[in-house]
Amino acid sequence: MKTELPQSAHLRATKLCNFDHPAVRDKAKTIVEAADTPKDRALSIFYFVRDAIPFDATLDIWERASETLGKRVNDYCNKVNLQVALLRAAGIPARCHLVQVRKEVLKAFIPRFIYNRLPSPVGHFWCECYLDGMWIACETLFDEPLYLGMLGASLVTREQIPTIDWDGESDLVLFQSWIVNDEGTYPAFDDILTSPMMTEAGMPPKILCKLFDPIPVFLSRRRTDSIRGR
Repeated sequence: MKTELPQSAHLRATKLCNFDHPAVRDKAKTIVEAADTPKDRALSIFYFVRDAIPFDATLDIWERASETLGKRVNDYCNKVNLQVALLRAAGIPARCHLVQVRKEVLKAFIPRFIYNRLPSPVGHFWCECYLDGMWIACETLFDEPLYLGMLGASLVTREQIPTIDWDGESDLVLFQSWIVNDEGTYPAFDDILTSPMMTEAGMPPKILCKLFDPIPVFLSRRRTDSIRGR
């Protein structure tokens, strides 16, 4: 369904979605160099973020897009924020779609002592871009080796997540089977961090998350690398 033109909020830079940073602008330019249309640019950015920015669970979710580009370990929040930033740098309006999902989707990736303390449901979000008059979901959470490893280990089924490929025309939402509530769309990750759902969830203080981040990063990376077969 066609929708109205997006607001300027979907094309502006924010503190975390800092697509005006030279590193982000240069990377976007390189990624879309051979793309002739907005759809082709969006697809090029999708596959770059999906496979070149691997997912591992972390506590440090306050990265700027320019910081995520240079890191080996990235939480899904930072992946989505970078995808939105690269799309905006390429002139494509982009936003975030926030939902609540059953927490079992995280069980394979995070340490048990953290998993057991999580509420259920938990927040999750993905990127949407504006192409041909429509908002289209284009979720980049799982890189191909991780997805194939999850299928091989029976952590998910093809019925639950049929594909992680995107055609630039139809919605790709990976956790559709686990969604319990739709919280709506937000212009940027900055806005999600101050949303009622996030503030009511009682996020630990930022300083504590950064201080203790190495522990879950190590354990999560060991798990995801094992699933990838590394």
